[in-house]
Amino acid sequence: MTDTRYCAQCGTEFLPLREHARFCSPRCRIEWNRRNALDPAADGTLPWAVTAMQAATSRLLAATTTDPAAAFMVVTEAVWWVTLVDATLVRYHQAAYGQLLARHDDNKRQVIEDTFAGLRFVRNQMGRQPDPSDLICPPRQPGRTGRRVTEWTWASVCKPVLTGQPGPGHEWEHARHRSYWAQLAGHPVGIAFTQAAAFLQQAWNTIRAETANPVG
Repeated sequence: MTDTRYCAQCGTEFLPLREHARFCSPRCRIEWNRRNALDPAADGTLPWAVTAMQAATSRLLAATTTDPAAAFMVVTEAVWWVTLVDATLVRYHQAAYGQLLARHDDNKRQVIEDTFAGLRFVRNQMGRQPDPSDLICPPRQPGRTGRRVTEWTWASVCKPVLTGQPGPGHEWEHARHRSYWAQLAGHPVGIAFTQAAAFLQQAWNTIRAETANPVG
């Protein structure tokens, strides 16, 4: 069977129905969260990853350049750290992450989810070593110098051609591409990072508070 995983709680092999699925059943997810969700040892890399994300997004927000390669470098660094922190939060604090999402109305929640899915699409495209112009475009303001990288826009990327046998992995990548078009393509790159970093910082602050003052 292709694209199967092993349940993080009971070890049973299962076919995931969602990209980040780690458990074979709701019961296993609840049990794992009960035992591990507030265990600081479960995500020892998270504090320094959050710090690195803050530094990378700050560099992006302050960067100015007219050089596509230089702009691409600062954008891809921020993409890497934002998606790493997001994946770590989802992996180790799924319940808290979901509760924070649930505080928003349907439209805002969709924007947040599409932003992260679109950034994951960019991350995967980065692995294919694209030309910078394949993913970002300079602002259309002739004559300006020292253009802010936040004003560059996401390019109109075509649907990816995926190799290998079709399966959930293909559908997830196509879903990421749809999210990219819904929330990133044609928009300034700074918007996505401002929204994403703010949400992740809020999630991290909430988790730290719960870890320091566990209920029960």
